[in-house]
Amino acid sequence: MVAGLGAWSLAGAVLIILLLPRSLEECGYISLPAPIIRLGDPITVSCIINQNCTSLGPESQIRWKLDTELQPGGRQQHLPNGTLQSTITFPHFNYSRALLSCCLHWGNGLQILDQAELQAGYPPPPPYNLSCLLNLTTNSLKCQWEPGPDTHLSTHFTLKSFKSRGNFQTQEDSIPDCVPEDGQNHCSIPRKHLQLYQNMSIWVQAKNALGTSTSPKLCLVPMDMVKLEPPTLWALEPSPEVAPPQPGCLRLRWETWKPSLHIEQKCELRHQPQRGESSWDLVGALPSRSLQYELCGLLPSTAYTLQMRCTRWPLPGRWSDWSPRLELTTAQQPPIVRLDTWWRQRQLDPRTVDVQLFWKPMPLQEDSGQIQGYLVSWRPSDQAEADPILCNTTELNCTFQLPSEAREVVLVAYNAAGTSRPTPVVFLESRGPPLRRLRTTARDPHSLWVGWEPPSPRPRGYVIEWGLGTPSPGGNPMTWRMEHNGSIAGTLLQENIKPFQLYKITVTALYQDAKGPSQHIYAYSQEMAPSHGPELHLRHIGKTWAQLEWVPEAPELGKSPLTHYTIFWTNAQDQSFSTVLNASSHGFVLRGLEPASLYHVHLMAVSQAWTTNSTSLTLMTLALEESELHILLGLFGLLVLFFCLCGAAQLCCRPRKNPLWPSVPDPAHSSLGSWVPTITAEDTFQLPSLRDPGMPPITKITVLEEEEKKPGPWESKSGPWESNDSSGTCSHPTLVQAYVLQGDPRVPATQAQPQSSTSDQVLYVQVLGSPTSPGPGHYLRCDSTQPLLGGLTPSPKSYENLWFQTSPLGTPEPLVPNPEDDCIFEPLLDFPLLQGLRVSGAEGLGGF
Repeated sequence: MVAGLGAWSLAGAVLIILLLPRSLEECGYISLPAPIIRLGDPITVSCIINQNCTSLGPESQIRWKLDTELQPGGRQQHLPNGTLQSTITFPHFNYSRALLSCCLHWGNGLQILDQAELQAGYPPPPPYNLSCLLNLTTNSLKCQWEPGPDTHLSTHFTLKSFKSRGNFQTQEDSIPDCVPEDGQNHCSIPRKHLQLYQNMSIWVQAKNALGTSTSPKLCLVPMDMVKLEPPTLWALEPSPEVAPPQPGCLRLRWETWKPSLHIEQKCELRHQPQRGESSWDLVGALPSRSLQYELCGLLPSTAYTLQMRCTRWPLPGRWSDWSPRLELTTAQQPPIVRLDTWWRQRQLDPRTVDVQLFWKPMPLQEDSGQIQGYLVSWRPSDQAEADPILCNTTELNCTFQLPSEAREVVLVAYNAAGTSRPTPVVFLESRGPPLRRLRTTARDPHSLWVGWEPPSPRPRGYVIEWGLGTPSPGGNPMTWRMEHNGSIAGTLLQENIKPFQLYKITVTALYQDAKGPSQHIYAYSQEMAPSHGPELHLRHIGKTWAQLEWVPEAPELGKSPLTHYTIFWTNAQDQSFSTVLNASSHGFVLRGLEPASLYHVHLMAVSQAWTTNSTSLTLMTLALEESELHILLGLFGLLVLFFCLCGAAQLCCRPRKNPLWPSVPDPAHSSLGSWVPTITAEDTFQLPSLRDPGMPPITKITVLEEEEKKPGPWESKSGPWESNDSSGTCSHPTLVQAYVLQGDPRVPATQAQPQSSTSDQVLYVQVLGSPTSPGPGHYLRCDSTQPLLGGLTPSPKSYENLWFQTSPLGTPEPLVPNPEDDCIFEPLLDFPLLQGLRVSGAEGLGGF
């Protein structure tokens, strides 16, 4: 039961969804001011919802869509009659065709209420270029026109006309309108509506949804608009009764269009050569009754294209189209050329001469005629018949044999129309003066200038020959040219000149009945690099050097000579080295190489035109032997030892001077009498008098009794070691007695001295041991805060004198040894002050 209710609810919801949009579509409609407007004009559109749909609620929103885009700017209001209206304005409507939709928000989407199609365009422009032609084949008047710019709207054209008299202003009989098919801009008025010799007014009317326009009226007589069909051209066949056409002439005939046989007409003929890009040449006013014509003034042996058209004449008419093309070729004429000739002779035997004859055709006019071949003939002086033919060829040279007494042959050019004028070839003797100062210069890679000094008397011309100067197995073809101006002193050769080639240039002077000896010179227009570089070889190799050699290539004609060599070598670490050698070198020694190392070497040959690399060479230097390594290591060790000895000698021989306190001598190596400090100018001390009773010398002696103990690891059996520990402390035996001595040393020791206060006591030495001990005592020397010998400066620091140690200034000295004091154990005789009291020199101290 529950399942059945669920299925019914789903079906009902689907039914409501399907039926509800249809009901909404019947609620509203779109109101347009006009379905078609002018493109770019403003338009305001409204969408009105009926009263039956107001139950949708006051918050319902109407939206506008143009094609698929939502349009903002709609204004919505409730009218007094209860309807809901939404208005939207497009200030510039620029769509030629668009679909406008009025929509309502329904659920999460938009429901279309109504749709309307908007169209925009332009009014039709007036048609122009109206023209009409009378077609005699169909007997109709065909008119065509230009419609003008696109209006974006459906435009209809109508061809209108009427019959008229006089000046075409009076309308007599109307002619039915001619409506063309869609998309066509022409229309034909049939023959039944025409009067061939009566005036007519014709115009075209264009109409669309935004307006109507008309073309200017065309006033005409139908027969004056007749257009004939073009004639058909044919070549006139030759006949025995008529002589063949002259060279440069063509004979043709034509047939007119049959419906125009009764119409008087004139025709035009145009022709154009097929070769080249020449324009058409026009021949006009050909008589139509003759139906044939001979066209002259053309180039001989040339193919031409011909066309013809005709029109009504002398009455008005229109030209027909050009006829189909006719292609004809003019007749040939004998060659009109000048043949420049040159020859070479070789004596085969006393009675026979081998002759090689060269010639060049030089046209004397533009239409000189086509040449099909050449004939060389010779007539012996004792024969009267035709000349025997020596050569019949299409080439520009010929080789034949003549008797030694022959001095002349005849050369002619021929074609199907005949032969050219004969050119006599006279074999001149070499008995003229030679040229002088023959020279040549390369202007560019494809030309050579050759100059000379003209001889005297002046020749009538020159023959210049040039060709490759290097011999070849098949022979070198020569290029030649004849200069007919004997006063020139040079000419530019541009034919068959290539760069990097050596040429042999020969110049011969031609006189009236002789020729001069030939002069030649070698030249090339541009240098070429050598074909390959020399091959590199290894001659000898060592541990740090390698000797290379190569064989220079022999110089080649036309090749640029070498200017220098460059050798490159690279080691295994890709370090590159190079050197430049002159072109005369054929070997080089690489030095500074590493033993047992791999090197890559190649040689580059350099010229002014190019560079050429030789073959690469890979070499391995020799390794060092074991004995050589030992020798090198020994030499290195000796060198290090020598430097060490030199340094030690310098340190020993240099006097010891302390720049911080140079005036204080070592008390252990001097006497008290000679120990007088040097007072510098910078440090002047006010020393008190040694005899001043206010400064009595004071001696403090502390006697300590040493307990028996075994020597420690830091003591020897003979006595304690001196300690230089950075802590400044030392182990002391148990204190037994202390004595303080004060007074003049000249007073006997048994005399009692006044005892001073503790603050005036200065500790110089501490005596260690027992007074009853039979052995010698030990003394502990410590630093004093009072200067030695009346000096104002404290005792030397540890870095100034090794025999003294320091203690802080101003610290009162206790009667008992302080473990913090710097001290060392040493014998009594090593104490420098007691040595000074015991040794000589005390007399210098006076009352001390």
